[in-house]
Amino acid sequence: MPDLPPQLPPNIDEITGLPIAAKSHSDALLAEVAALSALPGVYRYFDANGDLLYVGKAINLKRRVSSYFQKDHGGTRTGHMVGKIVRMETTVVRSEAEALLLENNLIKTLSPKYNILFRDDKSYPYLKITNQAFPRMAYYRGAVDKKHSYFGPYPNGWAVKESILLLQKVFMLRTCEDSVFGNRTRPCLLYQIKRCSGPCVPSLTKITPEAYGQDVKHAEQFLRGETQVVLQTLEAQMMACSEQLAFEMAAALRDRIAALSNILHQQAVETTGSDKDVDILAVKVQGGKACVNLAMVRGGRHLGDRQYFPVHVEDAMSMNMVESKSVRPEPVEGLGEEDFDKLSPNGSGSSPKGREIPVEVLVLEAFIAQHYIHVPIPAALITSVAVDKGLIKAVSEQAGFKVTAVHNPREQRRIWLEMAQNNANIQLARLLSEEGSQQARTRMLVAALELVTDDMDALRIECFDISHTAGEATQASCVVFHHHKMQSAEYRRYNIDGITGGDDYAAMRQVLERRYSKIVEADKEAVKAAAETGAEPKSLMPQVVLIDGGKGQISTAREVFVKLGLDVALLVGVEKGEGRKVGLEELVFADGREKVYLGKDSSALMLVAQIRDEAHRFAITGMRAKRAKVRVGGSKIEDIPGIGPKRRAKLLQRFGGIRGVAMASAEDIATVEGVSKELAETIYRALH
Repeated sequence: MPDLPPQLPPNIDEITGLPIAAKSHSDALLAEVAALSALPGVYRYFDANGDLLYVGKAINLKRRVSSYFQKDHGGTRTGHMVGKIVRMETTVVRSEAEALLLENNLIKTLSPKYNILFRDDKSYPYLKITNQAFPRMAYYRGAVDKKHSYFGPYPNGWAVKESILLLQKVFMLRTCEDSVFGNRTRPCLLYQIKRCSGPCVPSLTKITPEAYGQDVKHAEQFLRGETQVVLQTLEAQMMACSEQLAFEMAAALRDRIAALSNILHQQAVETTGSDKDVDILAVKVQGGKACVNLAMVRGGRHLGDRQYFPVHVEDAMSMNMVESKSVRPEPVEGLGEEDFDKLSPNGSGSSPKGREIPVEVLVLEAFIAQHYIHVPIPAALITSVAVDKGLIKAVSEQAGFKVTAVHNPREQRRIWLEMAQNNANIQLARLLSEEGSQQARTRMLVAALELVTDDMDALRIECFDISHTAGEATQASCVVFHHHKMQSAEYRRYNIDGITGGDDYAAMRQVLERRYSKIVEADKEAVKAAAETGAEPKSLMPQVVLIDGGKGQISTAREVFVKLGLDVALLVGVEKGEGRKVGLEELVFADGREKVYLGKDSSALMLVAQIRDEAHRFAITGMRAKRAKVRVGGSKIEDIPGIGPKRRAKLLQRFGGIRGVAMASAEDIATVEGVSKELAETIYRALH
């Protein structure tokens, strides 16, 4: 009698080995899941439109990915996400550390919908000391190189400028541009008020390169936290001058020592031991929002704090429920920073007794993994919650040196952490208060406009304004309100050409046609693509289009919308009230509804005024820049081959503007740093 195949349970698919409940996905996808290897790696989920939904890492790809498809997640956020998955990509790596780094690089660059994401487009500033005969200290933002000395990074520009001011008071280093420094005939005001030693005119100020170099050396030691070394050196120099009867020089050194001592006494925190470069990270989660407060200590000085507010926190909390098999050790009472590595025999964070990962830990780990991809990490981190040892090991490998993390600090470190936690609490409370106010204003506006929307967060408003000066340099602006706030990255300006100067109606007609004709075509393509894939098409049209103007502007806008086949009910004009006074504005509708006056104390009117004023501001700044370029020929110098932003800035700074450059001779232009004689001749010919 032939052998019969083993009988599978009735709820298991014969091909994939996965539960029948998971068969809402295609057989090809489920077969791909079943064929995954048990190696570490990174997986990515995509929806029918090709949008990235989620990026995750796994020690065992097969076990982790299968967990998403082996049960019904119901109506949870995870269930909605899993239901959208139509395609998957995986990348196998050599270790969990590699998987962690790759995961967060992808999150940072691709912005998936269901991952915790920290968005920060601002780079960190540095204090730069140049490598010259008489070095200059300056505020610097950008990529660093080995040619000069850089100190930081600092949490904000104010912290850099405060440090520069301190160094001016104590060490009197120059801050002037090289173009100014090289053309001085006598010292400037900073020399008179004892903020600079006057190296621009050494024949008058008697400062030598050697003496100035000593000041630079002391300033760099101060920035590195070697304050006691600086004080001892200055004291020894003062005593030597006193013994040589050079009392004026001894008095100057005495004043410098007193100034440095006073600065050290005024510092908000004091360094102890080897804590010269430390990042203190505190996290607070409340109301579906999170705040990570980063306090930076460099050279033993507390430079300030910077707050980060991640997005998709609620989605990540839901995803954590799926991955709840990943556990961390329970905290042990009485363990201090010396005992941190005793949580497990191998320091890996594994323990027989585990717990689900708290959302605070998820947020802080996401911050560490994403933030330090392109930002230098100090050797010591102080955290408000314990983070995974594997994460710290991975960032150590990336940095090239050992990084330690302490979550239960003592003495001075505890003071630092308490300060950071207080700041995180305050900033998150402020965010929740502001968002609550903005959401209330959005709800009031939806009610005033009689809009029907299921998702208040998705409400999108676009507002247009026209700006010109007596018909000159006409520009139109489009600003966007979305997710209860202005979205500056989506603002657009339009140069208006081919119309009679001052014809605002023609300008409005042109900008609306240019913007919405493209959106109409894009929506048609989206409908075709959705019909082929079975997905729901997404329209790019806003729910409200605000026009800064009354009946005339609205009539023009209505003609454009009728021509393009768009719903004229989207159009709302903001008409100035009697005497053009703020608070008396009325809303004008293109679909025939009566005018609406919301009242000067209305939250909805406040929001409309905010959006309208932002469109007005954006249009005016663009118009003024365009007008200035037309009037002074600013575009001419930019059009010259070989002239980029840096050379242009140096030329304008040296000669005081484009007119000064035009009046200069080719020989004068050639004296500017970075401009050769040949290029100077080219510039001279282009401007004459």
